[in-house]
Amino acid sequence: MTLLLIAITFLISYSAFQKTELLYRYQFNAYQIIQRKQWYRILTYGFLHADWNHLLVNMFVLFFFGSALENYFDHYLGSYGIFYFLFLYISAIIISSAYDLFKHKNNFYYNAVGASGATSAVVFTSIFFDPLGKLYFMFVLPIPGILFAIGYLYYSYTMSKKNIDNIGHTAHFWGALYGFVFPILIKPQLFSVFLQKVFNF
Repeated sequence: MTLLLIAITFLISYSAFQKTELLYRYQFNAYQIIQRKQWYRILTYGFLHADWNHLLVNMFVLFFFGSALENYFDHYLGSYGIFYFLFLYISAIIISSAYDLFKHKNNFYYNAVGASGATSAVVFTSIFFDPLGKLYFMFVLPIPGILFAIGYLYYSYTMSKKNIDNIGHTAHFWGALYGFVFPILIKPQLFSVFLQKVFNF
């Protein structure tokens, strides 16, 4: 499923690179969604990207964490694992943009694209299942996933308040939180698995 999502995203993003009108038609724009009822935008924006760097970073993250997460879902959720993986990804695209949807509902000029909210959810669900697994900060410094998660949430929240760049930190923050609670929502007893792993160091 991870490879299928990557392939679809590459195809759609590449098409938008070639025809910029596709970007304008399907990108996230809260005003168009709320005022003009173009509800499809709340999903389609997650398969569009601003440029090749934006696309490659998101798909790189999705490939490595998505592949691991599929294995976790298969192990803990059995034959329904693939369904839950797809549901997590699609719903995270929508939920990660919900705050911005209402915040910018009257702002015609606010636009967003990218799978960052969904990939943040995939990363945090993976951390939920392996909270002490090492992640390499800046590709160099190995730190436990749970510490990375705390730092990532703090950074995303702080940067969303500063609003000094062109990055969707709010979507990152809410996507990450959603990814962490998702396993608990679908199977509450998994929270005890998380606690056992945290305190089993």
